[in-house]
Amino acid sequence: MHRRIPVAASVAVMAVLAAGTGASAVGTTPAPKPAQRVEYFTEPGGHPHHTTVPASPTPPRSLRPSVKGDGDVTPVVTNGPTGTTLDVVFIGDGYTAAQQDAFHAAVRAKWARMSAVEPYASYRNLFNVWAVDAVSRESGVSGDPAQGVVKDTALKSGFFCDGIERLLCVDTGKVESYAAKAPAADLVVVLANSTKYGGAGYNDVVSTVGYDGIATASSDNDRSDQIAVHETGHSLGKLADEYQYDAYGTYTGPEPGDVNVSTLTADGMTDRRAKWYRWIGRTSPDGGTVGAYEGGGYYPRGLFRPTQDSLMRSLGREFNLPGREAMIAGFYRHARVLSGEPGGGTRVGRGDRVSVRAASATTEVRWYVDGREAVAARGRTTVVPRALGVPADGRHHMLTVRGTDRTEAVRDPALADRMTATLGWRVG
Repeated sequence: MHRRIPVAASVAVMAVLAAGTGASAVGTTPAPKPAQRVEYFTEPGGHPHHTTVPASPTPPRSLRPSVKGDGDVTPVVTNGPTGTTLDVVFIGDGYTAAQQDAFHAAVRAKWARMSAVEPYASYRNLFNVWAVDAVSRESGVSGDPAQGVVKDTALKSGFFCDGIERLLCVDTGKVESYAAKAPAADLVVVLANSTKYGGAGYNDVVSTVGYDGIATASSDNDRSDQIAVHETGHSLGKLADEYQYDAYGTYTGPEPGDVNVSTLTADGMTDRRAKWYRWIGRTSPDGGTVGAYEGGGYYPRGLFRPTQDSLMRSLGREFNLPGREAMIAGFYRHARVLSGEPGGGTRVGRGDRVSVRAASATTEVRWYVDGREAVAARGRTTVVPRALGVPADGRHHMLTVRGTDRTEAVRDPALADRMTATLGWRVG
């Protein structure tokens, strides 16, 4: 029986903790030790690999600070209230109490590099970024610079995980405890206090907080941010890996659910109007033309990917066109096209300033007074109701704004239909 490729095949929770006390009856076979599959990169620009590591314990119900400042939360980027934005939480490991400022600087630097990659760059307004302080007893992380180095850190980060030097594992239970301190957590990045190249992705880890996944990366390695971005391709974009292993042979299973791997050729997709057929023949930002290139989802034969070499195949590349569209869909699972100040649904005066935050430069903004568009205000993000013609007649009037993201990076009409939002205020 053939097995379908998981949505984020690179990282999957392979087992769940057994119910009950965990004690085994005499003469019975002990329950298998729970494990997680993680993705890692052995060298910059190389193809990823994956392996299985022991699962972290279930997180404690509450985090008891060991020292002053442990668990403190600092806003790094604020673009709107949680619930209207995608909230990224950075947690540091291997930083002592005296090094938390260095951790905050590393967060700003790492986010600047991550958000320079498209489509993050075009949608910077959609993100809030938080730094959660995890105070470690020792500076640095285990396995740096050598395998025998052991450090006492808050999240137990360490290289040489599973004997693999560049695999940077972390205690996901402890990560969850710290992530819960942030106002919201849609995506979590652990920065290990190190200059050593390495990282990992836990993109299907079970979270009671609600984030999509965990990426680990070295704080001071200028190439490790690519690892984090690739991992968000799985967690946010729900993209499959586009690389392959010879040992996997030929895929003969059903059509995968992942948007960026398919059993269909380019002609087959076009005939069936399936997968990335809308992008076929277009020049892709990762180089080359969108088509159907054999090899992907770990299989060298039987599965096709959209382009020759994208970020979901090798680090240092761009997301291809189908990948960008999937990432934007992921952004909008958490964030809104528009958010307002004051919040929509409130009452404002004729002379009050009303502002909105648009998702991107491609968002078309239109204002309406009692259902009629104030054409002169088209495109503005701040208005005064009086200047839009709201009369001073002692009656209540409705001020409405509609935002529609018209980016050319989205061709799926179902997704495009979801990229519209309306906010309203009662003026009186």
